[in-house]
Amino acid sequence: MADWDAQQYLKFEDERTRAARDLLAQVPVAEPRHVVDIGCGPGNSTELLARRWPQAKLTGIDTSADMLRQARERLPQATFIEANISHWAAPAGSDVLFANAIFQWVPDHLAQMKRLLSALPVGGALAVQMPDNMDEPSHVMMREVARLPQFHGKLAHVAEARDHLPNPGVYYDALKPLCARFDIWHTVYNHVLDDAPAIVEWVKGTGLRPFLDPLEFPERKEFIEAYKARIAATYLPQADGKVLLRFPRLFIVAVK
Repeated sequence: MADWDAQQYLKFEDERTRAARDLLAQVPVAEPRHVVDIGCGPGNSTELLARRWPQAKLTGIDTSADMLRQARERLPQATFIEANISHWAAPAGSDVLFANAIFQWVPDHLAQMKRLLSALPVGGALAVQMPDNMDEPSHVMMREVARLPQFHGKLAHVAEARDHLPNPGVYYDALKPLCARFDIWHTVYNHVLDDAPAIVEWVKGTGLRPFLDPLEFPERKEFIEAYKARIAATYLPQADGKVLLRFPRLFIVAVK
């Protein structure tokens, strides 16, 4: 997949950061020595960590050079490194591993979460938030358009690439034996957006990217138009013309 576009992602910074704020509020570690923001993106979630724990060493990791560039400009006092979570190990002394909307992209992410949690010191915390929206119309219709004859050849594999998240019991059985405290919950957000095209702009920064990256420019335009028509027919305006983007998210806080 091509490098992530930080500016596209930040078009909805407040809405995207809301889940990170809600996750952070449930992390019970008072004075961590080293806090790591896994999948830090452009630094919007890292900034929350810096405010919560100004005394802690702060590191952000991401695979996107553009995201890391934005993060370094935003928080020059923090350390940002390019790394893939599947091959990364937390440095000694890490007390909080914070992962906002990243593990849903990681192959065999439950095994990676177990690995990271096992390496934490007693009292350390793994805090995770993942979108759980594969059955929402916004994502169902991506796969529908990808299966149209003109796109199927290039996108058939993409339509099946991202798995649905396991149910909460799977996470509980896998992670609870490794920790002293385990919290898991869902929150369903209803984001108020200006109109249906705003939903398309939202997903262009995240979920739509794997569908667009393999396409040439004219094909991308055709894909977006087909997708936009489906979105407009499904997400109907409220009385004031706004639309509501329903967005379920799964949260996990595991404390060693």
